[in-house]
Amino acid sequence: MEYISIDEIAKKWGISSRSVQLLCAGGRIEGATRLGRAWMIPKNAKKPVDGRTKAGRASLDRDMPLPRKTPFLYMSDLYHTPGTADEVGAGLAYHHEAQVLFEAEVAYSRGEIDRVYESANYLLSKHSGFYAVLSAGMLLAMCAIWKGDIDMWRRAKIHIAEAPAKSDFDRDTMQVAISAVDIMLYNVQSFPKWFQIGCFEPLHKDSYPAAKVYYAKFLYAIAYAVATGTLKLQGAEGLYVMSSVPYTIEPMICWANEKNTVMSEIYLRLTCAAVYHNCGKEEDAVRHIDRALTLALPDRLYGVLAEYCRALGSLMEQRLSLLDPTAWSEVKKLYKTYNEGWSALVGEVRGKRIISALTTKQREVAKLAAFGMSNKEIANKLGMSLSGVKQALLSITDKTGVGRDQFAAYL
Repeated sequence: MEYISIDEIAKKWGISSRSVQLLCAGGRIEGATRLGRAWMIPKNAKKPVDGRTKAGRASLDRDMPLPRKTPFLYMSDLYHTPGTADEVGAGLAYHHEAQVLFEAEVAYSRGEIDRVYESANYLLSKHSGFYAVLSAGMLLAMCAIWKGDIDMWRRAKIHIAEAPAKSDFDRDTMQVAISAVDIMLYNVQSFPKWFQIGCFEPLHKDSYPAAKVYYAKFLYAIAYAVATGTLKLQGAEGLYVMSSVPYTIEPMICWANEKNTVMSEIYLRLTCAAVYHNCGKEEDAVRHIDRALTLALPDRLYGVLAEYCRALGSLMEQRLSLLDPTAWSEVKKLYKTYNEGWSALVGEVRGKRIISALTTKQREVAKLAAFGMSNKEIANKLGMSLSGVKQALLSITDKTGVGRDQFAAYL
């Protein structure tokens, strides 16, 4: 097959080179091949229909599939360069459903929850295709977390379960989508057995970047539950399981970097940083946080950073305030909203009150106490005095109404 360059095909079709590049990145030119940073296009490739024009919209199938077979468009290779999220969204104008979905997912990553809520309801009301309905249901569930709304949460899960699945392939994807929602509340029970061992073959390869993200979250949740004693695994206790998790996540980070899936790399790095932070390996945690910030800040993905403030504690503040004080100010505001909503929803789901009023330092002390560390070990790890740790524990007990042996259930 004979190939020509982007500039040559742009001249042939009478459009800009940038437009051709976006069409290639969106998978709209059949046979286009990426070589390094360049694209080579079959000489006889057909010009894609422009869905922005009246004639183009008329010629497109109403059920035209998404440009990637995944409910997680923003985690796919559509978004492959930091700072281009808005540009990628604009480049999806030929496919209205995909554009609404991608832009809503980016809005969620920025903490623009009201906009996400409107977009999710719009997609659901239009009875969109399978992947769009799955993603819209997930976005609605994410909104419920930020708002602490149990009714919205239940409604979102019903939408996911009622997505128009047509095959076992679809139903496997649906099960992972429901589990991906549950894992945000540290519920690890709903993931299918094949997923729990790191097998993603039942999913389309376009969903692999997201699958790796949720698998990393699954491993972290399991390790956290073991460390706090809320899950018993034979032969494992304390931080033993947690210390082994990076051996799985680190290769996935390299894979995400090689595939240029920006959003999945951000999530994987922050999850890995949380693991290292809990294990006391601060240098490794900082390495991943700093790289994640480099990827996230160009597109102002403050909502994602706010999510991880619970897991990373003061370490997120230290690194982000050093790099961009203004960004930290915005993330701090978003975290307050997220933390209050998350705590309220988890409390409703678990049937017990989750405390959101703990300070960052108190939460770190409570977490380490839940890990079984002594007061002296906590003091050494956090650089506190022994009396300071004892006072923090008293304050935590006063706020939660329980002793240190029950802290894990209230974090």
